[in-house]
Amino acid sequence: MSAFLSLQSITRQWDGEGGVVNVSLDVEKGAFLSILGPSGCGKSTLLRLIAGLEHPQTGSIIMDGQDVTEQNASERHLSMVFQSYALFPHLNVTENIQFGLKVRKVSKTERAERVAEAVEMTGLKGLELRKPAELSGGQRQRVALARASVSGHPLCLMDEPLSNLDAKLRHSVRRDIKALQRRLGLTVVYVTHDQSEAMSLSDQVALMNGGHLEQIGTPAELYNKPASLFAAEFIGEPPMAHLAGELLGLNDQIRVGIRPEFISMEADARSADVSAQVTDIEFLGSGTRYNLDLPSTKGLTVTAPGEATIAMGEQVHISLPENKRLLFDAASGKIKKEPTQNYETDSRQTTVS
Repeated sequence: MSAFLSLQSITRQWDGEGGVVNVSLDVEKGAFLSILGPSGCGKSTLLRLIAGLEHPQTGSIIMDGQDVTEQNASERHLSMVFQSYALFPHLNVTENIQFGLKVRKVSKTERAERVAEAVEMTGLKGLELRKPAELSGGQRQRVALARASVSGHPLCLMDEPLSNLDAKLRHSVRRDIKALQRRLGLTVVYVTHDQSEAMSLSDQVALMNGGHLEQIGTPAELYNKPASLFAAEFIGEPPMAHLAGELLGLNDQIRVGIRPEFISMEADARSADVSAQVTDIEFLGSGTRYNLDLPSTKGLTVTAPGEATIAMGEQVHISLPENKRLLFDAASGKIKKEPTQNYETDSRQTTVS
């Protein structure tokens, strides 16, 4: 099956800096793709290129089998939902939702039908005559979603649409977005810096780093099989811990990564892999998270049930199951070995099968 949206070796920079460099990815029809990454990684630039608000210096953009690389935004038959809602303050909810349809001269009867369906679907019934100033942030974002849904365009681009909402509203509107996408069969490209949004919403996640595509895959693939230390640290809360290979009998060219949920405390140092000092304690309700300090180690945490039974500064003994470890090249940060593969070690050398 050919991709509905295909980016082929796309590059767009300014004076040789910023932007995106040689990015290629495919999005199937009806899929939900999140473009994830830290500020300045190029994710919004990539979305603007797809939208036609920017044009690439090299590469091609194919939509539904058509090369749209040089087409303007108005010619690409897509809808957008922005972080800032982009509603007309002088128009009410109904008028904002139907604005694009009116511009395209869709009949009054069809406009009314589409708006009624969108209002029902996004939970805006009873608010049709209100102006944006009379709505909450979550309601305004639902108006923007309703406007995108009535457009009839199969591709919807979303640029950090939940950033202005508080945590409770983000969770609620997140469900609205996913339900809308499934109901309408939309192909969605969603930009976010929040990995929890990307992981919960997406079929595929494209992780960006410094203008390059670091890794693309399902949320489970990025979590369980990160392609690099950057991906391992960016995905997950808390992120993957990693420590110097020599601490575990490997050579100094190896970094060993492991997810915090696989790390356990041992009562006896003889049954543990390493010992570390408690530097911070966080009560989580269902348990307690201990942040640990160990030389040449980053992000080392362990969670135990109940309230804290260990004091700050105390030494604890921890186990890192061998079948849950990932090995990364210390110089490049790239993955060398995924969990469950066999490897042999001595004091200076690691053989990866």
